[in-house]
Amino acid sequence: MTGLVPACHPEPVVVVTVLVTALAVASGRSAGGCALVAGAILTGQLSVGWCNDRLDAGRDTATGRRDKPLVTGAVGARTVTVAAAGALALCVPLSLASGPAAGAAHLVGVAAAWSYNLGVKRTAVSWLPYAVGFGLLPAFVTLGLPGHPWPPAWSTAAGALLGVGAHITNVLPDIDADLAGGVRGLPQRLGRRRARAVAPVPLFAAAALLAFGPPGPAGLAGWAALAVTGPLALATAVPASAGSASRLPFLATLLTAAAAVGLLLLHGGALA
Repeated sequence: MTGLVPACHPEPVVVVTVLVTALAVASGRSAGGCALVAGAILTGQLSVGWCNDRLDAGRDTATGRRDKPLVTGAVGARTVTVAAAGALALCVPLSLASGPAAGAAHLVGVAAAWSYNLGVKRTAVSWLPYAVGFGLLPAFVTLGLPGHPWPPAWSTAAGALLGVGAHITNVLPDIDADLAGGVRGLPQRLGRRRARAVAPVPLFAAAALLAFGPPGPAGLAGWAALAVTGPLALATAVPASAGSASRLPFLATLLTAAAAVGLLLLHGGALA
């Protein structure tokens, strides 16, 4: 059973849950509303992570991924399947508890993530589930507020752009193994060199939207965030000599996303 924790992809599960909950706090959701947001995001992310490892178990075994619990036998396939289904079952009422519109927004995002695991990752539109899932997160937060307001367009667009950038940089180290396993998403079709060149574009565009999209001037925080995210976005274009397994692009993405989310939290009140 201990293998369930690494099988859920705990790092993104924790990061996404904490950041979206913090966004709910900044936007003015009540304590109870923030707890519902945290529960819905946590269960949704858990279901996606377990689904991913369960569906990739055969390919991971074939490629000798000893970092995968299902490959090493630390957890059984049936256990992961039941855990994914159970988390998804809990996610539905927890999402809808914020209201039908908010719940629908989150569940569409979760469905998009499952569609990626179920096969979209092998197509040229592999970026689309990331754009949909990340783009709808602000809507899940704001539609649960009194009056159920839609979030401003700049927050939705920024979330979608961050999702696309995260998708490209996340798969960079595994492009060769993915191609060998028949996974031909957008980054794999672009190839490592072109994917590195493309990845900074959505990341920096997201930061720019979050700096200049909210009402009023960008201010010191906005310009400081751009000064940080610009070099970080360019760092995703790590030179080939750094090796195909370099995690620098993904780490740069995480830092860029953190700076961007910091701006979003700063303007959390403007979401409504």
